[in-house]
Amino acid sequence: MTHPVIATAAAEVAPRSKPSNYPEPFASRMQGREKRQLGDVFGLTNFGVNLTRLAPRSISALRHGHSRQDEFIYVLRGHPTLRTDQGDTPLAPGMCAGFKAGTGDAHQLVNDTDEPVEYLEIGDRSPGDQAFYPDDDLQAELVEGRWRFTRKDGTPY
Repeated sequence: MTHPVIATAAAEVAPRSKPSNYPEPFASRMQGREKRQLGDVFGLTNFGVNLTRLAPRSISALRHGHSRQDEFIYVLRGHPTLRTDQGDTPLAPGMCAGFKAGTGDAHQLVNDTDEPVEYLEIGDRSPGDQAFYPDDDLQAELVEGRWRFTRKDGTPY
């Protein structure tokens, strides 16, 4: 019988094997991002928790928003820039930000510094969620627990 994990060191959780779920040409833009899926270690299914590291000059994701998923980030190390529809906001360790679903405000973190950035990201796994990407010809829909990506005209990648 397998015993569930009770506690673990976050830094010892193996990084996600696939760096990005995005199709090309977008996946390669995620170079320098490393995610450790902490929630999955404990079998969490209602929400996800990732310890994410951004190397210098890398980004967290394409600038995006969600129809149903709330997201939250908490900066542990480094000085990323939060990019939203309102502009750029510098962040520092101890700062946090939340992104309510359905607002239409897209967001991403950018590491424009020479030092790594680490942060926790938390998001729910609402069925039927859709993601929009205002800067790219991309949209996504969560179907049976997996993201399906298409162009904005609906053609698949």
